[in-house]
Amino acid sequence: MADTPYTVLVLCTGNSCRSQMAEVLLNHDLAGQVRAISAGTRPQPKVADGAIAALKAAGLATDGLYPKDIDAVMNEDIDLVVTVCDNAKEACPVFPRPIPSIHLPFHDPHGEPLESFLAVRDDIRARLIPAVREAMQR
Repeated sequence: MADTPYTVLVLCTGNSCRSQMAEVLLNHDLAGQVRAISAGTRPQPKVADGAIAALKAAGLATDGLYPKDIDAVMNEDIDLVVTVCDNAKEACPVFPRPIPSIHLPFHDPHGEPLESFLAVRDDIRARLIPAVREAMQR
């Protein structure tokens, strides 16, 4: 693998929950191999409290997390786009060059108790990390 990390953009609608958790999990679990960033097609004002709590419960850092608009990352050198909700898949922008993408939808725990956020965090870790690992091998 090259010296530069494989850049993964995790795309969601609000960029307040699933994509934020995915960004942190990818950067933690695949540290040194992947540089994950996230964005939303219609970003929310802040990251969901439940997402922050679920990440902290796993001992993961949440400093500096904030919802970003897709336009903020359009010029990044992205190797893979992962859409984690159906709305983002439908609204996925056209990038300046063809970029491989995978669609892996996750339940939206917004407005649900912390247990839902914990379950989604674990689901992201169980399904998304291996999917990105596999995509990196292609």
